[in-house]
Amino acid sequence: MTDIHIDTDVCIGAGQCALAAPAVFTQDDDGFSALLPGREGGGGGDPMVREAARACPVGAIKVSDSAG
Repeated sequence: MTDIHIDTDVCIGAGQCALAAPAVFTQDDDGFSALLPGREGGGGGDPMVREAARACPVGAIKVSDSAG
């Protein structure tokens, strides 16, 4: 299983995550990164999740594998 964490204190709302993995990430009403409903459990295995984390200009997204 993959865990996704968005550090909302670091996020600047660049939107690169939503561009890289639109099936997992969106932007909230204030323009900051958020997970789409139902994607909290690792993005459903979307291969673009790690690319979205790499694309974040401030490193606000962390992706890790958890033992499951």
